[in-house]
Amino acid sequence: MAITTPMDIVSYITIRGTNKVVRVGDCVLIRPSDGSDRARVARVELIGRDDNNNVNVHVMWYYRPEESFAGRRQFHGARELFLSDQYSVQSVDNIQGKCNVHSLKNYTELRNVNAWDYFSRFCYNVSTGTYTPDQVAVFCKCELPQNPDEFMLQCKQCEDWFHPLCAGLTIGYAKRLENFVCSDCSSDEA
Repeated sequence: MAITTPMDIVSYITIRGTNKVVRVGDCVLIRPSDGSDRARVARVELIGRDDNNNVNVHVMWYYRPEESFAGRRQFHGARELFLSDQYSVQSVDNIQGKCNVHSLKNYTELRNVNAWDYFSRFCYNVSTGTYTPDQVAVFCKCELPQNPDEFMLQCKQCEDWFHPLCAGLTIGYAKRLENFVCSDCSSDEA
């Protein structure tokens, strides 16, 4: 990232009105400039003070699925974000708070998901509308990627994962099962 104005690098800032410290690499909630209620999520890449003594953060933006070219899909989780290739410079006064953007694996291992927890499994190129990686593992008969918001059960024999409805089960019944065997494995037993 090229810096076009001279600035002094700052190692951290404190969010105004709080004791929360923000450093390079932290994820933050940025006050929306369009008047909407929903804060934007960004990763801090650089913190600096310009010649006028204004402290700014250089950020890389996260996009929500519905803000991307392809839009929100069935497998996108409610807290899913895409790390984009879009940078901008923001006043530290626009930072509303800190948040955490986890990998999908780490997100699914959280005991409690809080309002400031998000996850990201894709990078998004805004100019081309493409994603990296362009393919992810799929599960179940429906062959969709994992949505961490949806309950899935694992076959005790083949160890594949299934949505209860795709396996012909209600979610309530599936949650009570101690051992699940998918239809492919149960037909192999017969």
